[in-house]
Amino acid sequence: MRAIWTGAITFGLVNVPVKLYSATEDHDVELHQVHNADHGRIRYQRRCEICDQVVPFADIDRAFVDEDETIVLTRKDLASIPQERDREISVVEFVPNAQLDPILFERSYYLEPTGATPKAYVLLRRTLQESDRTALVQFALRQKTRLAALRVRDDVLVLQTLLWPDEVREPAFTSLEKSVRISAKELELSAALVESFSDDFEPSRFRDEYQEELRSLIEAKRNAGETVDTDETFGEKEDAGGEVIDLMEALKKSVERSRAAKGRAAAPAKKKEGKRTGS
Repeated sequence: MRAIWTGAITFGLVNVPVKLYSATEDHDVELHQVHNADHGRIRYQRRCEICDQVVPFADIDRAFVDEDETIVLTRKDLASIPQERDREISVVEFVPNAQLDPILFERSYYLEPTGATPKAYVLLRRTLQESDRTALVQFALRQKTRLAALRVRDDVLVLQTLLWPDEVREPAFTSLEKSVRISAKELELSAALVESFSDDFEPSRFRDEYQEELRSLIEAKRNAGETVDTDETFGEKEDAGGEVIDLMEALKKSVERSRAAKGRAAAPAKKKEGKRTGS
């Protein structure tokens, strides 16, 4: 991994030198745009609307345009902003973990200690763990002041940037709570359905099926050319059954189906346990 930022966490007079690393990566298959007639790549160019020349990225400045006024900001101008030069992740306050709404979470980063001794890093990490609190911090990254949550994952400090409150939209529709009547039986069946699907969260059990199928399609077209039998490639699509209009009936059938699926999954495990016990 390559560090994308170097600075220090500061709270009070305590200084914790750190490096910032992106904690996530994208494994999606990259698809390019091509002309359907001759498969030529579609490319986009940075072209000046005045001189009609293609402009290299090194010759491009930024500008604020307000009606008829254009204010150009050079790289030197932007680098002169004090926040851009600031290399501190400043702790603003420590808040209970439960108070952070997940809708605010944006990007995740790992923080690695870089000082002569990791003592201050370990002290901050253990304090967060034992207090059940998250540090709210502010820092500058890529020409933006960031609000972020500093928390612990395993033995590593993780920084999760947060959206600003005005970046979260309010729902544009009214609540249906007062106009819909839910019976006690429907709630009971719904709770039973939730229980039948309940399990501990293990991220490794889940996979990106779309990307897997996309890779299968690419491989099938590589082998077969333009004409691909999708049923052969992906298998025939299962019939989900007829539409169930009655909510109660849908809940009942869903609970039965989920319990039956769990029973089938548990059967092989019980057989294995029986064999081990009898040996």
